[in-house]
Amino acid sequence: MHLGWPSQLRLRGWPKIRCLSFGVSTTNGVGLRRLTDDYPVNADQQSHYQLLGGEVGIRRLVDLFYDRMGSAPEAAGILALHPPDLESSREKLFLFLVGWTGGPPLYVERFGHPMLRARHLPFPIGEPERDAWVSCMDYALDSHEMPDQLRAHLRKRFHAVADHMRNQIATSGDD
Repeated sequence: MHLGWPSQLRLRGWPKIRCLSFGVSTTNGVGLRRLTDDYPVNADQQSHYQLLGGEVGIRRLVDLFYDRMGSAPEAAGILALHPPDLESSREKLFLFLVGWTGGPPLYVERFGHPMLRARHLPFPIGEPERDAWVSCMDYALDSHEMPDQLRAHLRKRFHAVADHMRNQIATSGDD
């Protein structure tokens, strides 16, 4: 069964949604909400996708992210969770971000609903992994040209989704 995007994404009574985002609080009870919910639309009515430079800009953001992951010593742990060849990981993040930011639903058309948390459950993700991922994405955001307000908004959302991916309980050394 093909699920189009966004008009045909109607799983178990979910509302029609255009841009996906993830966070602790939700508006529809399934962990999804519009990327633009708490980001004011600019005067030109451009989507996040357009403000990032479309597919070319999002590809650059993904490349900055994965290049940093491959070179930052603090990211060695999360790099080890990936396959040796990062091309498929780069492509999946690219496809996801295109749709998440308001562009064509490339990821959904190819793989179906993202189910981010479920897809990441096989990998041990604790605070160190979250922090390493966030560090790489912060680097990519800081290195990519975009409006400052959009950068701050994306940083907030990426931090929330990274925290949501955690599946390991933090342990203290006080025991």
